[in-house]
Amino acid sequence: MFTFDDCSIDCDRRELRRGADLIGVEPQVFDVLVYLIRNRDRVVSRDDLLASVWRGRIVSESTLSSRINAARTAIGDSGDQQRLIRTIARKGFRFVGEVREVPGSPSASASDEQPVPRNMKLPRSTDTPAPRLPEKPSIAVLPFTNLSGDPEQDYFADGMVEEIVTALSRFSNLFVIARNSSFTYRGRDVDANQVGRELGVRYLLEGSVRRAGNRIRLAGQLIDVAKGVHLWAERFDGALTDIFGLQDQMTTSVVSAIIPKMSQAELERAKHKPTESLDAYDYYMRGVALTYYDTKDAFSDARQHFLKAMALDPHYALAHAAVASCFEARMRNGWMSDRLAEIEEAKKLARQAAELGRDDALALAVAGFVLARVAGDLDDAPEFIDKALALNANLARAWQHSGWVRIWLGEPELAIEHVTRAMRLSPVDPWLCSMQTAIAFAHFFMGRYDEASSSVAAALRDRPHFQPALRLAAANHAVAGRMEKANEAVARLRALNPGLRLSNLKAWRAPQRRPEFSSMYEEGLRKAGLPE
Repeated sequence: MFTFDDCSIDCDRRELRRGADLIGVEPQVFDVLVYLIRNRDRVVSRDDLLASVWRGRIVSESTLSSRINAARTAIGDSGDQQRLIRTIARKGFRFVGEVREVPGSPSASASDEQPVPRNMKLPRSTDTPAPRLPEKPSIAVLPFTNLSGDPEQDYFADGMVEEIVTALSRFSNLFVIARNSSFTYRGRDVDANQVGRELGVRYLLEGSVRRAGNRIRLAGQLIDVAKGVHLWAERFDGALTDIFGLQDQMTTSVVSAIIPKMSQAELERAKHKPTESLDAYDYYMRGVALTYYDTKDAFSDARQHFLKAMALDPHYALAHAAVASCFEARMRNGWMSDRLAEIEEAKKLARQAAELGRDDALALAVAGFVLARVAGDLDDAPEFIDKALALNANLARAWQHSGWVRIWLGEPELAIEHVTRAMRLSPVDPWLCSMQTAIAFAHFFMGRYDEASSSVAAALRDRPHFQPALRLAAANHAVAGRMEKANEAVARLRALNPGLRLSNLKAWRAPQRRPEFSSMYEEGLRKAGLPE
C-alpha cells in the first residue's frame, strides 16, 4: 500500500480512498495512478502508459487525458496546482508527491467486487453471436469525453455526438450505428476491438469536447477496428457560436477518410445546421437527455426545455416534434389530464414539425409516429415516415416508428422486417424494449404466441414497467391459455395504471386498421382479468 498526505492506495483491493472511501474508481484510473507512483523517479511518457496500463490497446488522447484528470481528482490534486501529478510538456507525466510504502492488505475475494449499478447496461454476453459486418462501410460514434471539468456540460458533449451521427447517417453509402446504442458505452473504458465486435462495425469514431467560456475545442480520431490502427485524427478550435461549423468539419473529414471517392456533393449534404440559435439547440439537447428517464416528472421538465427551444427558434422542426412526442409519452402511460385537448395539441405540433422539417428525417419520423399513435391518423403518418426513410435510410428511430405504424396498418410481417432493421442499426438501444414490444405485437396478431411471449419477456426484462409490453403480455398469455401469467401481468399493469379498464382502453391504445386485431387484443385482456 502507498500512502501520502491524507490519501492511500490499496494495490490488492484496487480501492482508492481519500478520507472516506471512494468506491468504484475505474480500474484504469487506479492503474494509471499506481503506475505513476511506482515510477515517480522519472517522467512517464504516453507510450509508457499505453504499454503498461492499457497493454498496447488503442487509446485516444482524450481517454488518456481524462484518466489522468480523474486520478488527480481522486487524490485532491488539480490540473492547475499539479502538486502531486505534474504534466511535463512534450514528455509526459511525473508523480511528485511524497510517498511511502506500508504493508498491504490481503487480496480482495470475488465477493468483494462492486455490484453493477442497477441502470448500467452490461456488455454483450460472450455467448451471444456478434452481428455480421455489413457489406458497406460501418461506423459507430462513441460518446465524446467532456474535458470541461463540469459534469453539467455532459449534455453538450452528447449533443455534439448526436449531430455527427445524424450527419453521417445521411450517407446511403454508410451503415451508422444509432446514437442510443453507442451511448451505452458512456463512462466505460472500452476496447476498440470488443466494441467493434459487439456493434458489428468496422470503424469507431471517438473524441473529446473542451468548452471554456466562449471557446470550444473538438478533437476526434477514427479507428479501423479490424486492423487496429488509427486512420485519422484531428483537432478543431473555434468560437462557441461556430459550433455547427466545427461539426461540419469533423463530419467531412471522417467521411473522406472512410470513403475517399465519395463525391463533394454528398459531403456537402452532410453539412446541416438544426437551428441557427445555439441557445435553442442547448435547450433541445437538455430535453432529450431527460426523456430517457421515462418518468412523468422527467417528461414534464423535458417539455419545458423543448418549449424554450421553440420560443427561441420558432422554425426549429425538431423542437416541435419533441414537444409532440411528450404527448405520446403521456398517452402511453396514462398521464393525460385533458385527453381531447392534448391530442389536438400533439396533432398541431406534429404537423408543424413535418412542415418545418421537410428535409429533416428525424423530425418527419417523430411527427409521423405521433400523428399515428396519438391522433390516430394512419393516412399521412406513413407518408411522413416513408419520406424520412428516403432521406436517411440509416436512421434507426425512423425504422422503429415505421414498424409500429405497420402494425397499426395491419401489416405485421412488414413491421417485423422494419423493426429488425432498427435493432440492427441500434443493437444496444436504451429503448430496445419498444422495438421488442413491437415485434411481440406483430407475432401476436399473426397467432405466433410463443414468439410473442419471448419478445415481450425480453422487453420487460429491459424495462419492467413499460405499459405497452405489460398489456401485450397479459393479452398474449391469456389467448395462449397461460392464465396465471396473464393474471400476473394484469396485476402489475393495474398497479401502475389503476384507472385502466376495457371501457377506456382506447385512451391508451393506438388505432388499428384491422378490426379483427383489435377484437383479438381486447378479448385477450378480458380473459386476463382486466375489468370492464
